[in-house]
Parts: sequence; structure tokens; C-alpha cells
Amino acid sequence: MELFGEPERDTGAPRPPALRERPLAPLADRMRPGSLDEIVGQEHLLGAGRVLRAAIETGELHSMILWGPPGSGKTTLASLMASVTGARFVAFSAVLSGVKEIREVIAEADRERARRGMRTILFVDEIHRFNRAQQDAFLPHVEKGTVVLVGATTENPSFEVNSALLSRCRVYVLRALEDDDLLAIMRRALADGARGLASLRPEVTDEGLRSIARVANGDARVALNVLEVAVALTPAGGGPRRVTETSIREAAQRRTLLYDKSGEEHYNLISALHKSLRDSDPDAALYWLTRMLEAGEDRLYIARRLVRFASEDVGNADPGALSLTLAAKEAYDFLGDPEGELALAQATLYLALAPKSNAVYVAYDEAKQDVTQRPAEPVPLHIRNAPTRLMKDLGYGAGYQYAHDAPDARVDQDDLPEALRGRQYYRPTERGLEADLGRRLAEWRRWRSERQHPRGA
Repeated sequence: MELFGEPERDTGAPRPPALRERPLAPLADRMRPGSLDEIVGQEHLLGAGRVLRAAIETGELHSMILWGPPGSGKTTLASLMASVTGARFVAFSAVLSGVKEIREVIAEADRERARRGMRTILFVDEIHRFNRAQQDAFLPHVEKGTVVLVGATTENPSFEVNSALLSRCRVYVLRALEDDDLLAIMRRALADGARGLASLRPEVTDEGLRSIARVANGDARVALNVLEVAVALTPAGGGPRRVTETSIREAAQRRTLLYDKSGEEHYNLISALHKSLRDSDPDAALYWLTRMLEAGEDRLYIARRLVRFASEDVGNADPGALSLTLAAKEAYDFLGDPEGELALAQATLYLALAPKSNAVYVAYDEAKQDVTQRPAEPVPLHIRNAPTRLMKDLGYGAGYQYAHDAPDARVDQDDLPEALRGRQYYRPTERGLEADLGRRLAEWRRWRSERQHPRGA
């Protein structure tokens, strides 16, 4: 096969002798739909009268980005676009190719259009892996219509595809397949004698298929791969291959969770964890924490987010939350996996049930605005240190009141710059320990106001 040639297709016809010795393609590849009607799922794009189906059937193709999770049919859909419209299909991997290969593909597309009037669909898998310069290389050719660019990505194109290229493409969002969709795909593979598994006489119960669907997590490729291995692990014994739950578990090994530690799903899950904690929902918080742990998230990242939450959303309503989250981080460092994960779970449940206050966060933010947006006011002389005679002569420290020498350690001196006198940043809530702090603060502010502004004065 040429580097940029069209992929071989299995038509179901008898294989020539030279090909019989070659191993079959994986089941997921053999079972790719051969027509739009064979595609399972994505009804919002490919149902009767829907915009993408209409564009394909009328041949009015345009450059596009297909955004969806693994195994949702991006590659299959791009291939069928070429098949239905009679266009030339060139598959191109962003992992293996660069600008040099892009130029070669574009040159060939130009020749084919001039020689035969044939359009080229350039399918770029994992387009988010191209850097900005590589993506820019497509721009003039997409603009001129030299190629119909179909980019596939599992990442949010708003973040991963540069705006100039994105503005020249339509974005279609593919959804993860439902369990019923995966069941239909697997049953088709079990019944297909030419491309599927029917010749092996497999028997899989509905519950077995549902177990595979749960493992696949919306990914048709994973479902078919697990099914194929489970059937292969089941001895024939002269009769039907009765696939057991044990075979399925052995084939699956471990559930594949959709996750990219630097992509959108990473931020979706940490957002879900943070908001569940803020909503004081321990069950949801523990679920999202477990999702992240099972998907392989960096434990130190999770610990940092829990520490941040302790200050940002619990604050002085329960100062012990900060100590507990730091202790959980140390416990994980000491124990490692899997025992250390329990400390992170403990901290998560504690934070969910702790009283909530963002008063520290708000106060810090307001103080930061004054620092960054206002002139840098000089430190009042009376609270400056005076380590030298000259500084004392200049008035540094003059009139300073030492709080420990005053009754109840209270003094009425102003410690803010003159332009900010009277500014109040910290406003404690009535929740948890902060309610007591709030009463103390209110009483202190009232006392100082009365000292500085006596009645009748």
C-alpha cells in the first residue's frame, strides 16, 4: 500500500491464496460499516434529514472537525464520506506526519483534481496533536478547496485547533455510544459470517454482552476487541463456544475510562469534584474522586486541589480542614498506592461535610485588587521598624503602641495606609468556627470605632 493510498477494504469475497496467509484485521476494523445506514448511533448528525447526512448524500462536502470520544465512529464516518461521494480518501496521522507530508498530500490532491476532476478528502486523525505551524499549513488549501479537510479529535477543538483553521471548518460533535448501541454492534458481529465471528459459533448471553458494554464505556472499538478476545479464549470443544463471565473479565482486564490528563475531560472531572465538595455532597465527591484515581490521575495533583479547596471554600469555618488535607497528602506520600488513596478519600469526605466559607478567598481577592490597581501607599511611620538612629530621628516607629502592654491586647492605632483607612476586607460568615471569629471581629471593630470616634466628640 502506498503511504497516502486508499486503504484496503474487505468486501467479504473469498480471499486470494496470497492473502489467506496474512492475519485477519482486528474485528473492530473488519466490522466497520459499509454504508451510512449501517452506522449505529449519532442520529443527531446522521438521521434522516440531518445536516451532515444531507451534505454527504448530496455531495456538498465541506471541511469539518469531528469531535468525539474514542470509538464513536470518527474514522468510519470520514471513510464513508469518500465512499458515498466518490471522492479520493487519504488517511493522515498527526502522530506520524509533519509539514513535509502535508505538502506531498496537497500536491497529489492538486494533480488528481486537474487530471480526473476528483476531490480529495484528507482525513487527519488526532488533529489536536499538530502544532500551530502544522495546522497553518492546511489553511490556504482548505480555503481554495484543494482538499476537503476532515479532522478527528478527542479534545475540545476550541483549545486544540487554532482559530484560523477552526473558522474554516464546521465542528460536529459525536457522542459516546449508548450501551444499547454497543449491544447492536456486537450482535451484528456475532451473526456475521464473512467479516464477523459467526463461523466460530460463539454463544454470548445478553448479560455477557452488557458486561462488555459496561467495560467499553461507549467505545465500539473496545467492545469489539473485548468480544473478539473473549471468544478466542473460549475453547471450541466440538460445539458452540459458550463465552463465560470469566472469559469476559479475562479479555477486558480493566475497564477503560475516558480521560486525558491534559485535556478537557481532566478539567471536567476536577470541576465535578470541586463543585460536589462545594455543594456538600459527599457521595458525588467520592464518586468523582474515584473516577480520577481509577483513570490514573496524578495523586499529587488531586491532593493539591483538596488543599486548595480547604482554604478557598472551607477557610476559617473549619481551619482543621487545611491540616487534614495536608496530612492526607503526607499520608499518600508515605503509603503510596493503593493504601494512600484512602487518605485522599478521607479528606474528600471531610471537606464535603465541613462548613463552607469563601470569606478568606473574597477578602484576599479584594486586598489583591487594592494592591494591584491602586498606588503603592507608604507604610505608616508608626508601624515601621527603626533599627538605626537615623531612622528613629526620621520618625520611624514613633507613637507605636505595643499591643501586649494594653488591656486585652487592644490598641486603637491604624495599620493601613492613609488612603485605605477604614477598608474592611474580611467578612466572616455565620457558618462553623467562622461564626465565632465573626463575633470577635465585629466586637473588635466596634471597640476601635468607639475609641477613634467617641460619642459627642
